[in-house]
Amino acid sequence: MATKRMTPGFSDQIMGLVKSLRADAPDCLASGAVDMSTGMLLSYETVDNHPPEVLDLLAGATLDLFQGRTVQMIEDVFKERRGIESDTHFFQEILVNSDNLTHLFIRMSDQQDVVAVVVCRKSVNVGMLFAQVRRVVKEYSL
Repeated sequence: MATKRMTPGFSDQIMGLVKSLRADAPDCLASGAVDMSTGMLLSYETVDNHPPEVLDLLAGATLDLFQGRTVQMIEDVFKERRGIESDTHFFQEILVNSDNLTHLFIRMSDQQDVVAVVVCRKSVNVGMLFAQVRRVVKEYSL
């Protein structure tokens, strides 16, 4: 999918998105936005201090989850089998649980190269997490 041109207020929109995710996602410990076309973490908010190298790796890890080589191969096979010729991506949302945390990654609907990231306590109600984050993402529809 072609990337929409970034408007002058794009950074304000990204900062607003990240703030809203942090405020509205239940049990949220951190939120951010990753630009997969540049491999950059655009903005983040967290309740904790993290080493800079961890934050730097977040964008790369997000890119691997959504558009890593094997993920793209899977998408290409599905597109070929279904006769679809499109740049859109099949994988829109990914939920990852670690020992103590739940991580939710959601592509922005209009700006497919931007992924919203939310990190919550593992005890979070996953249904509420999806509902709130989807609502915020839809509201900011970059």
